[in-house]
Amino acid sequence: MSRRYDSRTTIFSPEGRLYQVEYAMEAISHAGAAVGILAKDGIVLAAEKKATSKLLEPGTKTEKMFKIDHHLSCAVAGITADANILINYARLAAQRYTYQYCEPIPVEQLVSQVCDLKQGYTQYGGLRPFGVAFLVAGWDEHHNFQLYHSDPSGNYGGWKATAIGANNQAAQSILKQDYKEDIELKDALKLAVKILSKTMDSTILNSERLEFATLTVVHNEPIFRVFTDKQIDELVKECDLSTKEDEEL
Repeated sequence: MSRRYDSRTTIFSPEGRLYQVEYAMEAISHAGAAVGILAKDGIVLAAEKKATSKLLEPGTKTEKMFKIDHHLSCAVAGITADANILINYARLAAQRYTYQYCEPIPVEQLVSQVCDLKQGYTQYGGLRPFGVAFLVAGWDEHHNFQLYHSDPSGNYGGWKATAIGANNQAAQSILKQDYKEDIELKDALKLAVKILSKTMDSTILNSERLEFATLTVVHNEPIFRVFTDKQIDELVKECDLSTKEDEEL
């Protein structure tokens, strides 16, 4: 039945569904997982990197973590090429706001602008939805730390902790059990490692498979920090979740 209505985003099925938007969300559910956790002294973003060939030259930039402005960053799950388009749009929107009003753009306002663009791609003929979801971490003087999730439909919402990508339901269950309102950044990092260890298909946890980043504030100035390979390996080792092979040895 769906085959008659899934060729365009502008056609509703008799059940009131837009299949192309649902297919875009399904594509994200098969992508590498990403986790965002709001702590009282910062925000943790963690993500699973794709398994790549050993012959591939490692890049200098991260695969899943992106800085939008000095007070805004995001983790992505889905089609990276689609993400690049939206991230460039978000960066431009943030700089235009700063140029016009001489202050940083409010976090939710930027998320709303990006979601307006996403929604447009579900409504007009000849376009396909962006196959990517975002976890946006930000800080401003009025609302402090904020974490938002947006999906291909253009919907967004604020979260204390959430997960996107593969096995996100299992990750959400762990977050519901282990997340606390007064969690600190170091404990949030350990919780993120625990979640990825449970949801990743691979038994090996190391810097080749993981990316971590934090957003903190020092002297009223936000600082976005992406972990180096050495720092990720040290964090995993501290959590005693590096590899099952190590335990066997």
